[in-house]
Amino acid sequence: MDPRAAIRFYLNDDLVELTDIAPDRTLLDFLRLDRTLRGTKEGCAEGDCGACTVLIGEREADGVRYQAANACIGLVTMLDGKHVVTIEHLKGRDGALHPVQQAMVDYHGSQCGFCTPGFVMSLYGLWLTNPNPSVPEIEKALQGNLCRCTGYAPIVRAAQAVSNYGSALQDALNTERATIVEKLAALDDGRRVVVESSRGKTIIPADVDDLAAVLEETPEATIVAGATDVGLWVTKFMRDIAPVVIIGHLMREIGIEPSRIIFGAGVSYSRAFRTIAEHIPQMAGLFDRIGGAQVRNMGTIGGNIANGSPIGDTPPPLIALGAEVTLRKGNARRAVKLEDFFIAYGQQDREKGEFVEAVSVPLPKPDELFGVHKVTKRRDEDITATLGAFRVRVADGLVGEAVIAYGGMAGTPKRARTVEAALVGKPWSLESVEAALPAFEEDFQPLTDWRASAEYRMLAAKNLLKRFYLESTEGPARIVRHEVA
Repeated sequence: MDPRAAIRFYLNDDLVELTDIAPDRTLLDFLRLDRTLRGTKEGCAEGDCGACTVLIGEREADGVRYQAANACIGLVTMLDGKHVVTIEHLKGRDGALHPVQQAMVDYHGSQCGFCTPGFVMSLYGLWLTNPNPSVPEIEKALQGNLCRCTGYAPIVRAAQAVSNYGSALQDALNTERATIVEKLAALDDGRRVVVESSRGKTIIPADVDDLAAVLEETPEATIVAGATDVGLWVTKFMRDIAPVVIIGHLMREIGIEPSRIIFGAGVSYSRAFRTIAEHIPQMAGLFDRIGGAQVRNMGTIGGNIANGSPIGDTPPPLIALGAEVTLRKGNARRAVKLEDFFIAYGQQDREKGEFVEAVSVPLPKPDELFGVHKVTKRRDEDITATLGAFRVRVADGLVGEAVIAYGGMAGTPKRARTVEAALVGKPWSLESVEAALPAFEEDFQPLTDWRASAEYRMLAAKNLLKRFYLESTEGPARIVRHEVA
């Protein structure tokens, strides 16, 4: 079957077909400059402030799932077969304001108004799935939206009151859901998409086998899943990313076995959350602190691993659990321990044309203590300064095994092997932990940057191990509260 030469998606009520679109064209620029839909704002251009929030709908087995996303770092080429909803699409009955908008007006949730469309869209996405949210649920939905002048209390009160202004079941995106499903289904022809432009080529593989073939043909391509990193390459570094291979629609399966979970590399943080919360609850708080909701909806576990960042949030706990990645090139696959995948800063054990296909994560055993802590300047939606993950097996009061991994302490996510060795065979006690702390200097020589000084990182890393010990002795709690250390 010949490739299709157009990207097709719905923008509000309109079908969009693009045969000449640059691979680095952001959705925000497309909306504001090409379609004059200027309710979507640019604040930070890096996925932090939420002023550019839109909803993106994707067809699933049970209908269409709408999620908030950042238009500023999202690429137009990621939208094939999807439904994009902007602030201009919101409407109430008989020309009135939409319930979310009216609640924001009545509860004084807007002052300068610049951030307001983004807040409205995030609350709209929440209201569609949870018409009567609790305050913590509202706060979680708004982690990725920043307001500089009004304060959040009126916005939270507005969010609590939205259903007083109308029923989510009567909203257009719900009443027209069957029609939307039909429209999106009609766009799915199962073909590879290849779009050429003056700024380079975009390829959207039909399936995972097609992805393997594409990367063998074009091994130099930039692979884009959620664009939560690549988007910044475009908006902040003005990097040429062509040719681009879009993979966000692939490898989204989650397999649950008695002793492990297998995540497809394309599983987003949001999709993984329920599985993580049920089977590895010690990691749930960490997932709640990865970016804002918009980033969690688009960013993927495989992408967080494949980009090799030393401050990626998921590699340290996955290393501590003994995770493996499945790497694929063509029809050949190989399994690599995650701790061995990271070789040096900017260098991973991945050949040209090879890609991360899945991540196998062993579950903590009943006789193992496990926890993870993240240190940041602000609690929510912030980049890691230091992150520690710990798995310790204790038998008869002695440490039989210790696996300790850190992010932000070296050029890669890295195990603290000297610290581990200092603990094994010793009583699981505060005295043993304190005696092992000097070994950190042998394992790590952290850098100083704007997030933290080297001295702070070292002290924080040591304190996180002590904190893990103290929490592990609190009986069945084994609590990981994920506060700012």
